[in-house]
Order: sequence, then C-alpha cells, then structure tokens
Amino acid sequence: MITRNKTLVTAATALLAVTFLSGCAKDIEQRGNLPPPEALARLSPGEQTRQDVEAILGTPATTAVFDEENWYYISAHTTQYAFYPNHELDRTVYVVSFDRRGILANVRRLSLDDGQQVAINQRSTPTKGREVGLLEQLLGNVGRIGSGQGQNQGQGPPR
Repeated sequence: MITRNKTLVTAATALLAVTFLSGCAKDIEQRGNLPPPEALARLSPGEQTRQDVEAILGTPATTAVFDEENWYYISAHTTQYAFYPNHELDRTVYVVSFDRRGILANVRRLSLDDGQQVAINQRSTPTKGREVGLLEQLLGNVGRIGSGQGQNQGQGPPR
C-alpha cells in the first residue's frame, strides 16, 4: 500500500514538473507569407501590370501608405521564451514597385539588416477629469449604500 502511494506521488510529481517545464519551452513562429521563389522568377519588370503581379504573387501584406506604387510581401521568424518579449530571428520583405502607369518597375528583397530602429514617442495626451486611485475606486461608494435604494421598487421611475 505504501509503495503504491509512493509510486502515485512520484508519477504526479513528474507529470507536474513536465507540464510546468513545457510551458517554458522556446516557441518559434512563422509570421507572414512569402511568395514562392518560382513565382518571383516569373516577374518581368517593364512588362507586367499590377493585375499580372497580383495573379502571380497574390495579394500583398500591405501597400505604401500614401500611394499604391509599392507593395510589400513580408515574412518573419520570431521566438519567445516563457514570459519574455518576442525576439525576431529573421525577416524577409519583398518590395514590388510600380511606375505611375501601373507597370512593374522592380522587385527588391530586404532583410532584417535593412531595417531601422524607430524611437516610439512615450508622451501621452492629457485629458480633462481627475485620476481615480485604486483605494478611491474600492472605497468610493462607501456611505452611498441605502441612500435611496428600495424606493419605487417595481413601480417604474418616480413621477
């Protein structure tokens, strides 16, 4: 009997340890979708239109913000370990450019090394009103209980 209990405790402990440690495994994810190399090889700058390129490569991940002259096909491999932030292992971006007539001008391949760090502005816009702290939120209604509750129950709004 004691041996059986000891075996059950050991098995439960091992199962718990495996479950806990598997949550800390490093995850590697593929993000985005790149066109296959054979599709990229079919592109002919100066000869194909936007519709031709879309038929060959598919819809781009995004387009340029202020014009439709550049299409972007983006893919990245990221990894994350436990609760730490994501880390980008590699990135591939194909920039497909068109001229003003909508004819394919060129195709460029960019990698993680071509990227630039952008400083994010940490300022915030102030709003009118006041900040309510945690304690004020928790105790804000103390004293208001019973001041009008129970009146007009089931009778609708007061007249």
